[in-house]
Amino acid sequence: MVKNIQLRVKPEELAQKDILRIKAAHHLGYPVEEVAVKIKRKSIDARKAVVVFNYKVEVYINEEVPKGEIQKFYYKDVSKAKAIHIIGFGPAGMWAALRCLELGYKPVILERGKDVRERRRDLKAINQDHLVNEDSNYCFGEGGAGTYSDGKLYTRSLKRGDVRKVFESLVHHGASDQILIDAHPHIGTNKLPKIVTNIRTTILDHGGEVYFNSRVTDLKIKEGKICALELLNGKVLEVNKVIMATGHSARDIYYLLHKKDIALKAKSFAMGVRVEHPQQIIDAIQYHCKGQRSEVLPAAAYSLVHQVKHRGVYSFCMCPGGFIVPAATAPGEVVVNGMSPSKRNNLYANSGIVVEINVDEDIPKYEKFDVLKGLEFQKDLERLAFTAGGRSQTAPGQRLTDFVEGRLSSSLNPCSYQPGLKSAPLHSLLPKLIGSRLRSGFKAFGSKMKGYYTDQANIVGVESRTSSPLTIPRKVNLEHPEIKGLFPCGEGGGYAGGIVSAAMDGERCAEAAVKSF
Repeated sequence: MVKNIQLRVKPEELAQKDILRIKAAHHLGYPVEEVAVKIKRKSIDARKAVVVFNYKVEVYINEEVPKGEIQKFYYKDVSKAKAIHIIGFGPAGMWAALRCLELGYKPVILERGKDVRERRRDLKAINQDHLVNEDSNYCFGEGGAGTYSDGKLYTRSLKRGDVRKVFESLVHHGASDQILIDAHPHIGTNKLPKIVTNIRTTILDHGGEVYFNSRVTDLKIKEGKICALELLNGKVLEVNKVIMATGHSARDIYYLLHKKDIALKAKSFAMGVRVEHPQQIIDAIQYHCKGQRSEVLPAAAYSLVHQVKHRGVYSFCMCPGGFIVPAATAPGEVVVNGMSPSKRNNLYANSGIVVEINVDEDIPKYEKFDVLKGLEFQKDLERLAFTAGGRSQTAPGQRLTDFVEGRLSSSLNPCSYQPGLKSAPLHSLLPKLIGSRLRSGFKAFGSKMKGYYTDQANIVGVESRTSSPLTIPRKVNLEHPEIKGLFPCGEGGGYAGGIVSAAMDGERCAEAAVKSF
């Protein structure tokens, strides 16, 4: 007999052997020796003074627990199959390629950046020497922006495709099977490179092709159909179907499409700052504790949202036990992002705190840029951060309380951002539509989380790459409305917002490309 039940376990109870079996047996009225348990879902409830773990379990009575079955993936030999070209090797491009293998088509991947091993050198250069490689950085290279992030797998895109399949694909390629049961799963920046390498190996072993240092610089179009791609090295490749999975920071692609009068559409997005607290402060707030949290509890996270003058101010990409990194993709700009290792054991907690930007109402001075108005506004903020930080990858920073109260910080708190911080009056430098809303938002967050509003926190500017400021339109069949054979995809197309949703969109675009043959 099998029963599904919910169990609540206090952190201190987890030290007891077989606590889930004991609780399940007591709950159902059976002897412990007759009960076996399989965990289906695990989460933490910290809303009340007593923190508990919630478990959704299957209870097997006088039966053995069946071995966990991970979905098997059947990839075909596509070495002699028809080719589908994929521009970009981030999550959308990777899962588009894997789906091509399943469907019997040959993915030919063109990635502007380097493989994960070579990419590390450029990350070191931006962190230590303040040198930005435009094709290899935290956004560009094998695995895209997802590789050197903490691999958050949260998604609300449940209607877009099979979330479970994406998770099981990650496990198949080396991720911990804990992501299948955690309510808020993540992989860790230290573990993602190996998983990305394994995905590349799968693609190559089954006849696919992956080319690094292969930036696409032009699209050749004949009679309304894409027929060739030109690369930076001058090479021209004949193509039939192209999945464009270039990511939200590939601005050169947007400029190229605009120059060629290929339809684009401006879309709303969000920008703001990173805020960083000592992790111990966030733990104390969320777990209602003083001093160190219990060892069985993970570094605490938070999610905040508040409406200010008809615009949302909210936390984005919250990284417990993490660090802030430089995410610029060109010289002359400063962009910050956050990530965490798998153990989330760093001293600091950081999160983007961003403001919704309605491109049709909020930035009238940029109307002259037409559909590129959001992108140009984004760029101006990043140049401002570069100048305010001292014209290097040093970022402008300010104590949280000083920012809200409108004064320059005479000193800054220690920070995880490796290139360093420079005190700057972000309260006056940021455009009013962002700065004033952030200040109101932080006050509200301080009311919601007692202790959050503190001079022990820094804000760091700017968090500007939350999503693409443009959409590359597509029809119901996912093809561009003007260019046959072109399938805009993932975050760069404006159709995803994270690893999982991008992966699912990549699969859908692969299916659409195959169907269009």
